Amino acid sequence: MTEIHGSTAAGFEAVREAFERNFAEGGEVGAGVALYRHGEPVVDLWGGYADPETRRPWRGDTIAAIASTCKTFATGALLTLVDRGRVDLAAPVARYWPEFAQHGKGEITVRTLLSHRAGLPSLHDCPVSLETLRAWTPITDALAAATPEWPPGTAHGYHGVSIGHLAGEIVRRISGGTLSEYLAAEITGPLGLDCYIRVPDAAMPRLATMVLPDAESVSLGMRIPEMADFVAALNDPETLTYRALYGSVAMGWESGNDPRTFQVESPSMDGVASARSLARYFAAMIGEVDGVRLFGPDLVEQIRRPQADGPDLILRTRTAWGVGFAVPGGPFWPAPEGITGLFGQSGATGSFAFADPDRGLAFGYVPNRGSELLEGGDFRVRSLVEAVYAVMA
Repeated sequence: MTEIHGSTAAGFEAVREAFERNFAEGGEVGAGVALYRHGEPVVDLWGGYADPETRRPWRGDTIAAIASTCKTFATGALLTLVDRGRVDLAAPVARYWPEFAQHGKGEITVRTLLSHRAGLPSLHDCPVSLETLRAWTPITDALAAATPEWPPGTAHGYHGVSIGHLAGEIVRRISGGTLSEYLAAEITGPLGLDCYIRVPDAAMPRLATMVLPDAESVSLGMRIPEMADFVAALNDPETLTYRALYGSVAMGWESGNDPRTFQVESPSMDGVASARSLARYFAAMIGEVDGVRLFGPDLVEQIRRPQADGPDLILRTRTAWGVGFAVPGGPFWPAPEGITGLFGQSGATGSFAFADPDRGLAFGYVPNRGSELLEGGDFRVRSLVEAVYAVMA
């Protein structure tokens, strides 16, 4: 049995039990899970190995790659500017980023952009690499010069590789600094978070080693019936799905343990966090945490309201998007039946974070074994989330 460390408030023991089962039965290597309720921590657990080869133990402050869950750092940063009245969701993106107006994009609003309806999911003309990430502007210049893949606002498709730069460039234009600098000054610093798009040198020794899921697990994940069209499109270079995902990235899974990956600005794919910090971050979106609140209640209502729900032109299955975050709908969102009004994000490393404003809940989960599903939401996550709502029933 893997020894589980940390604390669980009375009544939340089922979350600890589900976490233990993930190690005993779910192939967990190392992980942390945390839960806030009404701005206070009620679950903070960790166990296993941060590095299975050296047997370095996972600790409460262990950080790990969270893949797409880091998109919420870019979208969250932009939404703090909305909350402060410096950005208008109904305004054209070009008001803040004039070059963006090229090729018919002048009327795309910030709201449309943040709900994955802008038609800009692909970076195949400027694939993500360490070099383009380090320079930043080649990617944003390519997005500014891009022609939408569909008429903006008429459909939605996961901007899996591009949304971090799209949101981050607006933040950069307004703040005058990098996205990482804004995060540190306005969000992670005031809240004391271990959440990074660019990991500082001092934090690197606490970074967990990523472990790829085995071939059998990946095969099982890809055999989910709802994923069949997506899997077929992902392996066909002629499809928009391929161009927007594999074709937009000049890096592979092997970069997951390359320190250089975490020392550049990669706001769509390569952020890092601890579980307790993810939960604290989402808690501060929906309520006050030690005197800090990121979004007012009116903005939270807009964020969690579905802006798009139905067939996703990239993921080839049902997805649903609020403003800057995913909302329940389809196989990538592990919300229990009947639970609505949540917003969050999952990642291919298996990470997941969400907020439930109605119940005052904020959840963060960070493992180091990659998910068998491209965008996470896998079986480990589902067991933990189900345990949370069993407690709340």
